Amino acid sequence: MFRSKLKSIFLAVSVSLMAVSLISFPQESVDASIRGLNMWWEIVFPSLLPFFIVSEMLIGFGVVKFIGELLEPLMRPLFKVPGVGGFVWAMGMASGYPAGAKLTARMRQEGQITKIEAERLVSFTNSSNPLFIFGAVSVGFFYNAHLGVILALAHYLGNITVGLMMRFYGNEKTTEKEIRKKKFSIRTALSTLHRTRMKDNRPIGKLLGDAVMSSIQTLLMIGGFIILFSVINKLLFHLHITSFLANMVAFGLRVLQFPESLSIPLISGLFEITLGSQMTSQVQEATVLQQVMITSFILAFSGFSVQAQVASILAQTDIRFKPFFFSRILHGIFSSFFAFLLWEPVYEKFYDKEQPSNAIPVLLFEESSFLRHLYIWLVETGPIITIFALLIYIFIYIKKKILV
Repeated sequence: MFRSKLKSIFLAVSVSLMAVSLISFPQESVDASIRGLNMWWEIVFPSLLPFFIVSEMLIGFGVVKFIGELLEPLMRPLFKVPGVGGFVWAMGMASGYPAGAKLTARMRQEGQITKIEAERLVSFTNSSNPLFIFGAVSVGFFYNAHLGVILALAHYLGNITVGLMMRFYGNEKTTEKEIRKKKFSIRTALSTLHRTRMKDNRPIGKLLGDAVMSSIQTLLMIGGFIILFSVINKLLFHLHITSFLANMVAFGLRVLQFPESLSIPLISGLFEITLGSQMTSQVQEATVLQQVMITSFILAFSGFSVQAQVASILAQTDIRFKPFFFSRILHGIFSSFFAFLLWEPVYEKFYDKEQPSNAIPVLLFEESSFLRHLYIWLVETGPIITIFALLIYIFIYIKKKILV
């Protein structure tokens, strides 16, 4: 009872402090809101919307069940999750967070995975997408596309390691005999696809409309969290709370022989990854390796902004948030470790300016690469796509209300 009262007081004081801060720093709050809004409608919304809509349609048509049957012999022994986890994992890596959480929650709501399997799955299927790592961080912040190779390798290897560790989480009784029963069978997979499609007998138009509605509602929620945490991050800086926390982190950085100037970017990155990554790239006292290790941790931890989005999605199910939060800390540690481990054999050997830079094909990673052009295109045309999609959403919403 006392603990519950203490929590209520803490939450009330925190919200009150935020309200007072918004009044005290109105211009800074507006600037931070605009920054968060720009990031959402230029990059996040147009890049995630196609993946969300396609994912919903793939689930409705039974393709996810089909993929699940095929990947069961791989995903079950490695990660102790059903084959549909392979689809969630792939979509999570391609589209970025919080797509993995959204799809995991959907799988849980449909009963395709158990609670423990969902908690394992969500722990390693939320990651940054290649577009953000190469386009925004490597080229946009560091002006060095080759760093994207290290950041991406460290990020995804860390994710896989977390998945392998989380297979030991929970006490579900899945025997090795049951695991071996699942064999690769295209015929069984096709039968499963057909049964799923027949069970979900919505017309294509209805299915598409529901996919658009669900996807845009999720993205509106994501946009709210991005703007909110952009403002919170700015207010914490002006209230000198960031610098206070940075002094505590500085001790740990000194132990690791990192410059103390990395402490404020690290604290900022714990709240919002974009700002934290940008600030880290601007620290002149740190070596490039140190900057990459801190950025790898920030990308893997994914920031309280993304974690709040995931918590909101998981709250619609019985999936607990604690395992996800714990896995984010593990992912951050593993990603930083892999960045350190791969620095000399990969970056210094193949991409250092003093070494020949054409030892490994880098068609996707150059400044004039496809990912870079895609990122620039999104920044230029993203708002148009966002507005157009929102108009479609309003049209479908009004149409549904009239029919009801």
